[in-house]
Amino acid sequence: MRDGNSVVKDRRILIAGCGYVGGRLAELLTEAGATVFALRRSSGAAVSGAKAVRADLLDPQSLRELPQPLDGAVFSASPSAYDEEGYRSIFVHGLRNLIEALAGHERPPDRVIITSSTAVYGQSGGEWVDESSPTSPRRWNGRVLLEAESLLHESPLPGCALRLGGIYGPGRTRHIEQLRERSARLSPGAPHYTNRIHREDAARSLIHLLALDRVESVYLGVDNEAAAENDVLSFLAGELGLPTPPLAESAAPRRAGSKRCRNDRLVARGYRFVYPTYREGYRALLEGDEGC
Repeated sequence: MRDGNSVVKDRRILIAGCGYVGGRLAELLTEAGATVFALRRSSGAAVSGAKAVRADLLDPQSLRELPQPLDGAVFSASPSAYDEEGYRSIFVHGLRNLIEALAGHERPPDRVIITSSTAVYGQSGGEWVDESSPTSPRRWNGRVLLEAESLLHESPLPGCALRLGGIYGPGRTRHIEQLRERSARLSPGAPHYTNRIHREDAARSLIHLLALDRVESVYLGVDNEAAAENDVLSFLAGELGLPTPPLAESAAPRRAGSKRCRNDRLVARGYRFVYPTYREGYRALLEGDEGC
């Protein structure tokens, strides 16, 4: 398997949405020698090493001046509001506008990748899930993301969707903060399985998919271990030198179902995780390697 960094060297990549994952992706691509174009609607903090492109995904006219040619594009935009209208605005209307703009290029990009989510799965009883599992989302966010995936798959552009699990890393340390504040509680009853990926692996897996000769339509972007949330909290308490959190009187309502996602397809295509499980990732945060 070729090294992804060597393959993307000298390639021209557009990133639509340089936020938590997209910003790190831009840094890594730049370090690898790619020319990165960061599409953003308004001025803000510069993305290190990237060339700023002022455009609005919801304004098709503004997308007519995108740089050409492009070798690849990554859609990792975030909604302006966490509601169905906000999701549909960016993931359906915004993505459709970008696809139409890129498809109209004299030489369209060879690869388009969109970041989706494990929310497209409705399983909630601890089932194992992979890319072939049924997608029956329990909530509107999963349904909108499935619609976004279909937009790409039905378009003339070649590409894939990376369904990311819960992203953690620098600045995203909710469990650590809860433990330090003594507000964390273990959940009673059956294990509630969670699926995670460190920001570094989310960004590097996107580079890996950009570099592959051929991709399948969907990949699961989760680390090597689906973990019960109680186990994660107990592990972190031990690492912090704190007592194991007490058991809650009743299980708290959750937005996400309990499922165990497999990353076999991504691993089979040669990706190797920087942080294979939550243990390595959280230890790096606590040791200061990633800025906790």
